[in-house]
Amino acid sequence: GVDGTYIRFAADLASVLDDADLRVIAIIGKGSLQNISDIMLVRGIDIGIVQSDALAFARRNRLLPGVESQIQYITKLYDEEVHVLARAGIASVQDLAGQVVNVDVRGSGTAMTASLLFEGLGVRPQFAFDPQDVALTKLRAGEIAAMVFVAGKPARLFASIPPDSGLSFLAIPATPALLETYLPTTLTANEYPSLIGPGGSVETIAVGAVMAVYAWQPGSERHRKVARFIEAMTGKFDQFLRPPRHPKWREVNLAAQVPGWTRFDPNPPRVPRRRGEGEGQ
Repeated sequence: GVDGTYIRFAADLASVLDDADLRVIAIIGKGSLQNISDIMLVRGIDIGIVQSDALAFARRNRLLPGVESQIQYITKLYDEEVHVLARAGIASVQDLAGQVVNVDVRGSGTAMTASLLFEGLGVRPQFAFDPQDVALTKLRAGEIAAMVFVAGKPARLFASIPPDSGLSFLAIPATPALLETYLPTTLTANEYPSLIGPGGSVETIAVGAVMAVYAWQPGSERHRKVARFIEAMTGKFDQFLRPPRHPKWREVNLAAQVPGWTRFDPNPPRVPRRRGEGEGQ
């Protein structure tokens, strides 16, 4: 949406990089899976911003044939932490088996991540699809067991929860299966003083926002255009770290790896032609 982080990043890219040699046009997308589909299928679309687990979700559910070979990444952007907030009496993620757990509206990034998360842990809750503010009200009233929210910490949604609410974050173990797609991280008392005791922390995982790109054939005009984009972004990267650009740019590491993804190579090695190849007979 117009207030989302993705479109603000795209607007920053257009502001910094758009010049006589490079035209950057920002388009509002409809979520990670639709963005991947647009990169693959919509004419004129080269790059999109998606959650890093979108590729695994599309592959697992066979939603987009050929996605593994057609979608690559330019860089990892920033991380969004997975929050699982539960009512009193729920001590672990395993306790959520058969319980009602809200995962945001259908088709959301949180719903996609929750599906992969619980499958990876072998836990089968009953999913509900209320907006997050409605879900928090139901959780505090004891109408649901837990809610999942994927957002950069500290999430403002949880700021108004009092210390005596009885709610708490559940630890998400960084299992080998989950680490194929996600990164280990923690939620701390500094970020959520009303939900985590002084000096405490809760183990969880983070999903990265990724700049995805179509795997253009090296030597093609579209490959050269993307390569120019990467060269410009790298050369002007310091400009993204200063106001008025989004503060999340300070988390970007252009060299970071993304598990399960293939990096787009703007400068693939040239294969020497054999004698006589391409020459007139």
